[in-house]
Amino acid sequence: MIQRVSGLQRTDAPQARVQQQGQTGGGFGAMLQQELVKSEQPQGVAFSKHAISRAQERGIEVTPDLMDQLAGSVIRAQAKGATNILAMDAEKAFIINVPNAKVITAITQEEMRQNIFTNIDGAVFL
Repeated sequence: MIQRVSGLQRTDAPQARVQQQGQTGGGFGAMLQQELVKSEQPQGVAFSKHAISRAQERGIEVTPDLMDQLAGSVIRAQAKGATNILAMDAEKAFIINVPNAKVITAITQEEMRQNIFTNIDGAVFL
């Protein structure tokens, strides 16, 4: 029990909080519904710190169009059950972890000729 200096007990606080939540439409049910809606929407693709530094070092420009292409690649790979993919076009390639929708590294055309890609289970052409 909390008593104020005046000696009065404050008993209406928990009820007031419950009433406020009910009036604003808040509460667990509303929050759960918002999270479910968020989880159904495509979240896009994120770059790891390593991938960001590789893209900068190699002069790969990350544009909104490229991000849309990578997000589409992840969606297509998810539909096929892939977990790690190589998403590539004629100029650049990206290794993407599909479950986390995260770009692991970025590679230029010149480096593609010199490398072997391992630990991937799919390839998507951008």
